[in-house]
Amino acid sequence: MAGDSPSALPVQLVEQPRLQKLKEMFISKFGSAPKFYARAPGRVNLIGEHIDYCGYAVLPMAIEQDILIAVEPVQTQVVQLANTNSSYLDFTTSVNNVQINKTKPQWHNYFLCGLKGIQEHFGLNNPTGINCLLDGTIPPSSGLSSSSALVCCAGLVTLRANGKTLSKVELAEICTKSERYIGTEGGGMDQSISFLAEEGTLLSKSKGLEWKNMLRLHDVQTKLGVSLEEMLTIVEEVLHPEPYSAEEICKCLGITLEELRSQILSQNMQDVSTFKLHQRAKHVYSEAARVLEFKKICSEAPANALQLLGELMKQSHISCREMYECSCPELDRLVDICLQFGAIGSRLTGAGWGGCTVSMVPTDKLNTFLKNVKKAYYQTDGQRLAVENNSLFATKPGRGALVFVEA
Repeated sequence: MAGDSPSALPVQLVEQPRLQKLKEMFISKFGSAPKFYARAPGRVNLIGEHIDYCGYAVLPMAIEQDILIAVEPVQTQVVQLANTNSSYLDFTTSVNNVQINKTKPQWHNYFLCGLKGIQEHFGLNNPTGINCLLDGTIPPSSGLSSSSALVCCAGLVTLRANGKTLSKVELAEICTKSERYIGTEGGGMDQSISFLAEEGTLLSKSKGLEWKNMLRLHDVQTKLGVSLEEMLTIVEEVLHPEPYSAEEICKCLGITLEELRSQILSQNMQDVSTFKLHQRAKHVYSEAARVLEFKKICSEAPANALQLLGELMKQSHISCREMYECSCPELDRLVDICLQFGAIGSRLTGAGWGGCTVSMVPTDKLNTFLKNVKKAYYQTDGQRLAVENNSLFATKPGRGALVFVEA
């Protein structure tokens, strides 16, 4: 890593018993000790859902739960991957012939994404082989970016093992692109927003802009030179609340159905027949405004800051539920329960359609909050109770991805 990224840090940031156990398991598995460790945290989005790929800022926070990998570079050009969780099977492949199966999103394929991304960036013709043992504390399929954390961690591992350096920004960009090897298009887009988010054309056309050059909703706002509040007014003026048919969109843009499908719609949208443009655009612009207001409150810290932030989180969830339709009954119920038992604000996070909620809770109410939510949500359902221990947790802001060696 470059100078803006630590290459060593005190082991206290990773619990010593966990580190020792990982080291012992590594020695038992591979017959030698790891030479270094790489860590990448999961993340939770405090506010700003489904707007990053539309060109707007979000407010993510690294959490304390993470992916931790013990690593030993080896002379043989082989990658050996193992997991402390026995339900994730071992995997071995040639470091010179990395094949990623998009049809089977198994855990090792996400590691291979980060590995391949670094290899291709540097054009490594003779990459170093590695033995790796992974330990993860991020609940899978929870919307807390466990797969992205694994890709980032694998990128760090490959970088260090091959003696290469990158800035944090460069590494983040490579890892973002690398996840596409497995078919992930960052952001988890709703099919109904993809048309508008990628092209931003209805709004552009109506305002006399060169709509074919408008790639994101942010581009439309920038070209018009208006505020987010004004964009919301334009949405109300231009787009009707009823869903648009493909034929109506073609008429608005002056193109054929074939041109719509070949030039504008992404591959996974070819069979979509209706598009809720008004609702999706309204969510994007209002959510972007909430992010800016959230940041402003954090900076100015008024006396009622927590209440104001909590209200923005509530509004965000309502918009995700009603305008973007990315919530589900289980998430809605969980948000209601969290607010009922003391959360100042609560909302879905991750892509939605399942996943998890993030709640802001005063420290002095935390234990009671966790106890009551567990009782009200998890202990009323046997299936939920089975996953409760890994799914309900408190966290403070965590540290970003890094490589370290034992002191």
